[in-house]
Amino acid sequence: MPTYYVTTLNIVIPLFVGLILIEIFYSRFVNKTFVIRSMDTLSSLCSGLTNVIRDVLGLTFIIISYGFLVDNLAIFKIESTFIVYILAFIGIDFAGYWVHRINHSINYFWNHHIIHHSSEEFNLACALRQSISNFFSLGFIFLIPTSILGIPAEVITFLAPLHLFAQYWYHTRLIGKLGFLEYILVTPSHHRVHHAINNEYLDKNLSQVFIIWDKIFGTFQEELDDVPPVYGVKRPVRSWNPILINFKHLWLLIKDAWRAENLIDKFRIWFMPTGWRPKDVKNKFPVDFIDSSMDYEKYYPKLSFKLQAWSWLQYVLIFCFMMYFINNLYRLTFSDAIIYAIFLYISIYGLTSLMDQEPHAWIFEIIKSSIGFLLIVIYGDWFFLSTYNNDAIIFVQIYFLISALIVLYFSFFEKKTLPIKS
Repeated sequence: MPTYYVTTLNIVIPLFVGLILIEIFYSRFVNKTFVIRSMDTLSSLCSGLTNVIRDVLGLTFIIISYGFLVDNLAIFKIESTFIVYILAFIGIDFAGYWVHRINHSINYFWNHHIIHHSSEEFNLACALRQSISNFFSLGFIFLIPTSILGIPAEVITFLAPLHLFAQYWYHTRLIGKLGFLEYILVTPSHHRVHHAINNEYLDKNLSQVFIIWDKIFGTFQEELDDVPPVYGVKRPVRSWNPILINFKHLWLLIKDAWRAENLIDKFRIWFMPTGWRPKDVKNKFPVDFIDSSMDYEKYYPKLSFKLQAWSWLQYVLIFCFMMYFINNLYRLTFSDAIIYAIFLYISIYGLTSLMDQEPHAWIFEIIKSSIGFLLIVIYGDWFFLSTYNNDAIIFVQIYFLISALIVLYFSFFEKKTLPIKS
């Protein structure tokens, strides 16, 4: 993993968290607008961790590299000037629009994107809900125009994360329409439409930075004063667990393909429009679906204050483990990095399962703590932690023990409650 990417993460992650805190403060004490729900926000933050872990490991399979396209398709040879960076950014945004549109249009690819739309709120935290289920990239297809222009691969590599970060700010309900910028950029108003499940808004405003693509290709929709957006997905996920959400749609496709009687349906279900199911399967195995967004009830189990406080504390500790991971990744072998990543994923799965009040949450916590103790026994260390502080290993072991005991308490002594109506 490039050093500059770690440096970027060390800057961007605290910045994003700081902006979320500002949004919480402003909405609560100034604007008096209810845009934050504690467990929904925590679920979004946990989803952000899963995505960072996946990205730093580089587990996305690139079918054809951009460098290969430049080497074989370039007609021009452009020097690295300011104009090149502008053209490259526009090219990345063009590609982003079409990848985004495919994610919304085809059954299989919706699984790559469902996590981002899974929050039933709309705030800066939900922007962190990024996929870990997109194992291969389609972007290379739509970067052919920039490769023909001979735009260097290093320019694309440099601008790609900046283009992603530029999509963060407009995930908010606290900013209204922005005048002339509404004609140029994707604004919070445009993106509120995009995240809404109202029939008027569904699958609209797919652009990422420049709204012009939606206007050119017929997917633009203005936010209407008399149609307040309702957020979420048409098939509610009913979970705070980002790992489950990432694969929920894929699991449904697998089951539907298996259950379908028609051989053609077993094949075409993957490439049909998003939401399509074979008729025989749809009739025999119905799933929850929102016909009217006005009748929608948000998922929000009523958790005790103690459990919510523990969940936030657990997140902070897992966050510290992850930051240690990405800043010491250069010292780890690939196999050690995979082991650490598995430990982090189990930690997140266990935490969010507890937030869902799943009866098996304690099992994942025991597995996490057992892996932690076992690794310390095998290595006599926690991934070079002793090189910073010899006593730190003791505190890590104490954490594993206390964490397991607390989760056992919540799992067996806190009565599960039903989701409350919003």
